[in-house]
Parts: sequence; C-alpha cells; structure tokens
Amino acid sequence: MTKQYIITDISYNFAVAKQILSDFPHTKIFCLYGNLGAGKTTFTQSFCKVLGVQEAVTSPTFSLVNEYNGADFLIYHFDFYRIKSEEEVYDMGYEEYFYADAYCFIEWGEKIPNLIPDTALSIYIEVGEKGERIINILAK
Repeated sequence: MTKQYIITDISYNFAVAKQILSDFPHTKIFCLYGNLGAGKTTFTQSFCKVLGVQEAVTSPTFSLVNEYNGADFLIYHFDFYRIKSEEEVYDMGYEEYFYADAYCFIEWGEKIPNLIPDTALSIYIEVGEKGERIINILAK
C-alpha cells in the first residue's frame, strides 16, 4: 500500500501526522527517510505532539535515542545518522526498543536495513522545487 501527502506549509505537519496515525492504527514503528534538512525530525515532532508528548522533542543525533512519554505509552525517537555499522545498534540493545510495544520513530533507517522490523511503515520525505515536502508512505 502506498499513499502520498504534499505539505506546503509546516503547520500542516500535525494534520498529516494525525492522518497517518489514523490510516495505520496498528503501526508503531515508523522509519523516516530523506536527505539532511528534509524534515524528518520536524515530522517526528508532529507525530509526538499528536501522541500526547508535552515536552520538547529534539533530535537524538548524539544520544542515538530519546525517550518520551505519550498519552498512554512510551515513544522512542532514533537518529542513526552517525552510526558506522549495525553492530553499534546491536550494542545499544535495539531489540528492547523495537519490540517493546512502544512507538518508534527511526531516522536514517537506511543505515540499519537488516534490523528494521517488517511491520515498520516507511515514510519518504522529499523537498519539492518550491520547498514543499512530498511525503510518500510505503506499507508492506
């Protein structure tokens, strides 16, 4: 299944995140793909807001993972941009996060393709010619 959304204004991120969560209610693992500056962290912030996170959501570029409390569940936000090998992700105990029945938002999942669960939803973010964000969703 594929879907596409086009975001012309960042304020629409919240509405699109809400729609994606509604369209895929049983999905808890989301992989966000896109170039630097495409808006992966900004989009993750919107998802977290929809899920009831009250605190500031920031990029876990150096810590690899940030943990947030949603309305009724945990949310893990990963950024694997700086990892050099999948071994580093094994060492952090990724299984405890990915299989914890928590929401997981993964940036730079292309760095760990063999570790991404089959149940994950892939979200591809591109920057269009006029600065709009083109969001393509791929569900297995």
